Amino acid sequence: MKVRKAIIPAAGLGTRLLPNTKSIPKEMIPLVDKPVIQYIVEEAVSAGVEEILIITNRGKSPIEDYFDYSPDLEARLLQDGKEKEAETVRAVADMADVYFLRQKETKGLGHAVWRAKSFVGDEPFAVLLGDDIMLGRKPVLKQLVEAAEANECSAVAIHQVPDELIVKYSSVKLTERLGERVYRIEDMNEKPLLSEKLSDYAILGRYVLTPAIFDILGHTAPGRNNEIQLTDGMKELCHVEPMCGVDFEGRRYDTGNLKGYLEAIIDFALQNEEAGDWLRSFILQKAKELA
Repeated sequence: MKVRKAIIPAAGLGTRLLPNTKSIPKEMIPLVDKPVIQYIVEEAVSAGVEEILIITNRGKSPIEDYFDYSPDLEARLLQDGKEKEAETVRAVADMADVYFLRQKETKGLGHAVWRAKSFVGDEPFAVLLGDDIMLGRKPVLKQLVEAAEANECSAVAIHQVPDELIVKYSSVKLTERLGERVYRIEDMNEKPLLSEKLSDYAILGRYVLTPAIFDILGHTAPGRNNEIQLTDGMKELCHVEPMCGVDFEGRRYDTGNLKGYLEAIIDFALQNEEAGDWLRSFILQKAKELA
């Protein structure tokens, strides 16, 4: 079971970050020294992905421009003796083969994934949500790919979350333990009421799925918010073939909201070679002033 392809749904309007996202796709908002979506592409590549399909809609053309070559900019940088900067710009376009497809209608995450059917073909594939940034020693998608390959099944990223979040995400029913931090999934539900939750474990932003999901999504009825929910499709999938949940090691940031975005900026900046030491000193000094 080899995962070579990935889908990044990036068709959302970014309403939680207005007015920033009025003219800038939320996936292109800078996170320290590069846009949010570059971190997601890099995570996919680090897990062995070779081809990536980004699902967009109107107003997302800056994403396409970003992953394309920029001959005029590169020539100017070289002319000014900025070889390192020119290499950095070119490297963005060379990370992987990146393709684009418009969703055209906002019908939910399940519909966005279903639109990638012809791109995926008859292969297992990854899905990485465009809002979710993961920070860990081992890339979270790589943890999922390893679990999927070891168990020959679909794998989803799971984490324990408090009740106030489980009702916003999903919950999964876990059975046997398949390995370290890996469990068999028996059932799941989307945005459950507290009386409906199956456990404290929610699905968070990363998936490895078999192509069987496409036929299921093709007949999945609209669910919550009158949208075709990927969780509803995966619920059926885990009833007809094995699926595992990976309690991933690392931290997840929801950069689609202001607090999550600010948390990500601080933590990623602290790891930045150029700014990390300075920011650490600045935070410590600021903490003294606030105290």
